[in-house]
Amino acid sequence: MNNEEKMNLPDVPYLAHEEELTRMERSVKRWFIGWIITFVALVLTNVGWVVYENQFEDVTTTVSQETSSEGGGDAILNGDNAGAVIYGEGKADSNN
Repeated sequence: MNNEEKMNLPDVPYLAHEEELTRMERSVKRWFIGWIITFVALVLTNVGWVVYENQFEDVTTTVSQETSSEGGGDAILNGDNAGAVIYGEGKADSNN
């Protein structure tokens, strides 16, 4: 393409160019605001979850169990409810 052909190309009006730049600026601002809102929402939900979890009291109990092993094999747990998981105040049964 020579210089004469370049001269015959239509010029883009400055108003159209300015409008496109304004549109792009708004788009960038919207994306930026969207990312900020997403980050703030993530932080607030994490803080809310930590506050919610801290309202419960941790209960720790110590249980002593007697174990025995024959000839260096696997340990065998002896005693009542050996290996049973007890939920709440009720007795352990096979359905727990």
